[in-house]
Amino acid sequence: MEDQEFLWLEQARRGDQAAFSRLVGAYQGPVYNLCYRMLGNAPEAEDAAQETFLRMYTKLHTYQPERKLSSWVLSIASHYCIDRLRRRRGQWLSLDEEPVAATLASPNRGPEDLALRSESRDEVQRLVDMLQPAYRVPLILRYWHDLSYAEIAEAMGLTVQAVKSRLHRARLQVIEKTPASSALAMAPAGVLGVR
Repeated sequence: MEDQEFLWLEQARRGDQAAFSRLVGAYQGPVYNLCYRMLGNAPEAEDAAQETFLRMYTKLHTYQPERKLSSWVLSIASHYCIDRLRRRRGQWLSLDEEPVAATLASPNRGPEDLALRSESRDEVQRLVDMLQPAYRVPLILRYWHDLSYAEIAEAMGLTVQAVKSRLHRARLQVIEKTPASSALAMAPAGVLGVR
């Protein structure tokens, strides 16, 4: 697929709008997912994804073929989301919110189980939202987009060791902020990558 994407990129650089549309189609899911995980709400994530593709289009000439295309695209998205978070600093964390007190789910996959899973997802999103962008970005790129340490380092302009350090600190902060009564706190060791 990367060869096909590279072909589309070259065609888009020469002004082929259909080729650029195919690139957008290939990356709209991962870009939206990253934006949603970083910003925490759907409308803002949609705006951020659109802005990412606008920036990608205007910067096609800056893409370096030795870089992985997905890392480059997700780098544009993460930098834009970080900028948005900086602009709304102080507004994105509500101190009035109470943490979700989830219980252990039964082995059945009924409505109650689905509701508990939804609450757990919401709780994870709230915990991720509490992280500073410097820790949030590598966590999302690693666990939601399955990027390697090297790919994250490339996307963020860091060393691999700095990425590992930020991921470790992010995991510790998530564990520290997880309420003791939460289903996440009761999860087996290793679930968040920390034992």
